[in-house]
Amino acid sequence: MQTDRTLADFAGAWAIERTITPTVGPAARLEGTARWVPVSDGLDYFERGVLQMEGAAPMQAERKYHWTTDLSVFFDDGRFFHRVPCSGGRTEHFCDPDTYVGTYDFTAWPSFNVTWDVSGPRKGYLSVTRYSRIG
Repeated sequence: MQTDRTLADFAGAWAIERTITPTVGPAARLEGTARWVPVSDGLDYFERGVLQMEGAAPMQAERKYHWTTDLSVFFDDGRFFHRVPCSGGRTEHFCDPDTYVGTYDFTAWPSFNVTWDVSGPRKGYLSVTRYSRIG
C-alpha cells in the first residue's frame, strides 16, 4: 500500500539524476543534488548539478522553486507551476504555447521519479529525474 506524501516527506537532501531526451537534437544528462529547506510558509527547493549535453562542455545548472503545504509548486518569481499529486500520478502546466505533462511516481519511496513530457511549437522533450534520499 502506498502512503500519501506530505510536504515534510521531502525536507532534506537528495541526489538527483536526470535524463533529457529532446524530440530533435542531442540528449542531455544532469547529476547533482536537490535540497528542500524549511521556510515559514513551506519548503524552498534548490537544485544544483552538472549538465552534460552531447558535443558540449559540461556546465553548472541550477533551479529554485517554492513548495507549500498543499504540495503546490511555485517558480522562483512566485508564479504557480503545478501541484504535486500526494499519492503520485499526473499533473500539468501550460506555458503558452507549450504543454508540460508531469508524472510523479512514489512507488519506490524514499526514492522517486518525476517525468515531464513537454510538447508544443517551441519545445519538445522528455525529462526523467530520479531522486534518492542522501543519508
